Amino acid sequence: MMRAIRATAMAALCCTVAGAGIVACAEVARTQSQPASATTAREAHGDPFTGTKKIRAAGHSVNVSCSGRPADGRPLVVLMAGGGDGLDTMADLQKTLGKKDRVCSYDRLGEGASDRPDGLQTPASSGRVLTAVLDRIAGDGPVVLAGHSLGGLIAARYAPDHQDRVKGLVLLDATIPALTGDISRVIPESATGLAAELRAQTLAVNKGENPEKFVITDAKVRSAGNIPVEIVKHDKQYDSVPGYGPALERMWSDGQRRWRALSRHSRLSTAAGSGHYIHVDRPDIAIKAIQHVTSQSSTHHR
Repeated sequence: MMRAIRATAMAALCCTVAGAGIVACAEVARTQSQPASATTAREAHGDPFTGTKKIRAAGHSVNVSCSGRPADGRPLVVLMAGGGDGLDTMADLQKTLGKKDRVCSYDRLGEGASDRPDGLQTPASSGRVLTAVLDRIAGDGPVVLAGHSLGGLIAARYAPDHQDRVKGLVLLDATIPALTGDISRVIPESATGLAAELRAQTLAVNKGENPEKFVITDAKVRSAGNIPVEIVKHDKQYDSVPGYGPALERMWSDGQRRWRALSRHSRLSTAAGSGHYIHVDRPDIAIKAIQHVTSQSSTHHR
């Protein structure tokens, strides 16, 4: 029972980093003989491969999966998994979305089949890898980033500096903007039991003790322009944390509301009946949110 409680309560806070028996926080070269039309298509839409392959990105081998075909006027959808998760956790979502749009996902450094990071990662260093991946798979075309948990936070930090490329965002229970400060405030150092363990593991993960060695720092939410943004939060997650459940839920909800500063065209909703893994618990809601933003960003981009 205690293990189940830990798994449920810690997933969202600690970006779903697995370890220690519990869920802690939970190419083929192109030839010059190709016709000019093919080159132009690649520049516009990126490499049109289907399936999974490793590409070179910012000096690293990065595992990427793509489905579907580019559609005129519609952006590439890029799915970004949570911390401790590989692109395989987005496979079902990608398969469904790929019936209508071009959809890709990738393993960040330290996850899945991609290279391990050389050292601690930050939003800036992770962003350089993401840029290199997008250069390859999207060319100069527009993209919609749809991220879960840590993937959502990385997408939200990336978009403001890449408004020429990112035309829409979907945040699925994204890690909140000031998690370190918020968890330290809600669960005091004097706490004991599960709450104390949750606090300690969250702070450790935020310092880089996770597979990606990603340092999760508190920061103000910056505008990504007037792009469509869908923010979807879990329904219930922390009711199993004795004495602190309600406060943790308020903390998480407040953090999700802060993400609305990303755009004047942002919307926050709750995935009824869902825990932290919204795209698993309520794939219908995740799919609807991503397709809505993709359609909206298509209109916005024209």
